[in-house]
Amino acid sequence: MASAAELWLRVPVLPRAVLVGIAVGAIGTVPWAVLVSLNLKHLSAVPWAVPIMAAYLSLFWLYFVRGFGWPRSTAADRRANARANGLPGDAWVPALFAGMLGLVSVLLLQGVLGRLITLPQQRELDVSQYPVLTVFLWLVMGAAVAGVVEVTSFRGYLQRPIERRHGPVIPIVVAGTLFAFAHFTHPEVGLVLLPYYISAAAVYGALAYLTDSTLPSMFLHAGGNMLSALDLFSRGRSEWQLSTVSTPSVWEAGPDAALIGNVAALLVVVAAAVWAYAGLARAVRAARTSAG
Repeated sequence: MASAAELWLRVPVLPRAVLVGIAVGAIGTVPWAVLVSLNLKHLSAVPWAVPIMAAYLSLFWLYFVRGFGWPRSTAADRRANARANGLPGDAWVPALFAGMLGLVSVLLLQGVLGRLITLPQQRELDVSQYPVLTVFLWLVMGAAVAGVVEVTSFRGYLQRPIERRHGPVIPIVVAGTLFAFAHFTHPEVGLVLLPYYISAAAVYGALAYLTDSTLPSMFLHAGGNMLSALDLFSRGRSEWQLSTVSTPSVWEAGPDAALIGNVAALLVVVAAAVWAYAGLARAVRAARTSAG
């Protein structure tokens, strides 16, 4: 009779990677959601959830990223699937530049979609009732959890095994779709935001694929989450909105100059992002050739 491990390995790679990726993501993010929810209700003036989560995130990193702990038979697979591989020094600037151009493209795309459909308003916490330092530390930890856990689970454990079998397109689309569904726990998130999550997944997923490293995506994801949260609290701009200014839909006002300018900017930045990603691929190959 086949063992449980042998039966598990007989499962096709796509559903196997999806199940593992979702599980790893839940293990990393659910504790923070519970902790910060409790912190909001109890001793909310003191950010006691932050040091607890920092310790937990360190354990997550050691086990799921670095491969420490039992069982030792899976240590190499954990390290490989997390793929927090070091990046050649010459590749860091091209990677971050390409990723930032990609994220600007995502925002410009949302600017166009916001004229075609009604985008939801992100709910915000009333930060006025909490100390500024406490809110800031909550935001920092939330950004760190998003950067480390979400990138490790979706761009590593989920994307990498499927990518090795089917190439980059299928896992990036699957990861982006599942990433969107994972956010359906927020009442304002719905199907209209699928293009946003899938395009963001393409930015981070392409970085992971071209560099074989999740580190640039971690940095950009954490930084992007932090800036988006600060923008939400200071200006009320949802992370998927290009602007806080309300504009009529194209069905009401027609294709005005603002929409045409937005589309033109989107095409230019997308072209620049494609050029930057191609340059990143060349930089990584050159760096690895010289190192090898």
